[in-house]
Amino acid sequence: MELAQITRALQQDAVTVVFINVLLQQIGLPVPAMPTLLLAGSLAATPSGLGRVLAAALVASVIADWLWFWSGRLFGYRVLAGLCKLSINPSSCVSQTEARFVRWGLPSLVVAKFIPGFSTVAPPIAGALRMSQPKFLLASAAGAALWAGVALGAGWFMQETVKATIALLDEHSGTAMVLALVLVGGWLGWKLWQKFRFRQLSAIPHITANELLSALAADHAPRVLDLRGAVMVAETPPIPGATHTTLERLPMAVAVWPKDSPIVTLCACPQDASAIHAARQLLDAGYLSVRPLKGGYAAWVAAQPEPAAGRAAA
Repeated sequence: MELAQITRALQQDAVTVVFINVLLQQIGLPVPAMPTLLLAGSLAATPSGLGRVLAAALVASVIADWLWFWSGRLFGYRVLAGLCKLSINPSSCVSQTEARFVRWGLPSLVVAKFIPGFSTVAPPIAGALRMSQPKFLLASAAGAALWAGVALGAGWFMQETVKATIALLDEHSGTAMVLALVLVGGWLGWKLWQKFRFRQLSAIPHITANELLSALAADHAPRVLDLRGAVMVAETPPIPGATHTTLERLPMAVAVWPKDSPIVTLCACPQDASAIHAARQLLDAGYLSVRPLKGGYAAWVAAQPEPAAGRAAA
């Protein structure tokens, strides 16, 4: 849709346009809402009109957050793992985002809208962690009001600048389109480069779940580092003897371990992202034998022998 069409739609019914745009973006669709909010703020004729648009953006954002909150409460870590799989860069795993959420707590929801990616992941994490719903809704509303208020306020106070910019873009729409495509292409190229770099980082010897089971039964069993998020650890059976940690606390977790002690890292990320990063860090720190578990926690669960009663019943 061209800027002229968006402008006409906002002039006719800014509340509806902003509500739909913000709702779609906060649900997770690649529909930018910030330009619409800036434009809506510049077109608002009165403070009361600006207030109605702000209310529409706030309600839409809270509805989307509430839906994600309950998806996390109902389905737990499966929602987080699904979001992680949608990432174009597997090294930016949800478990790392979850660790930041646990560390920052409720205030993180207030600033989440300003952090790309975190705004979608934070609500289901809050639900999976069984955060109080009234506290969540209050923090979500505060964050939405701050985020939308900044954009609408900027448009309101810079009305002439925004209008002049729109007129300039309309006049040079072809150049603007080329520039937008270049920026999108640059961003996509950077993300693909990160993915390529991660594949290079992944070129490290792994250990299979069956090999790990055999190694744990041997005399010199390896030490196991569990890098899954707190939600996943709380909702699933533990790994006997494993040390739970995060990438940020990794040096502290292994501080007293001998450098020649075999170590296995595991996570629940697509392509074993966190486990690979941890293994690389430990190898760079001088540890001699560190291998990520291929397939992560899911492979570990699949490799467990069936209980005797289950085999007899079968």
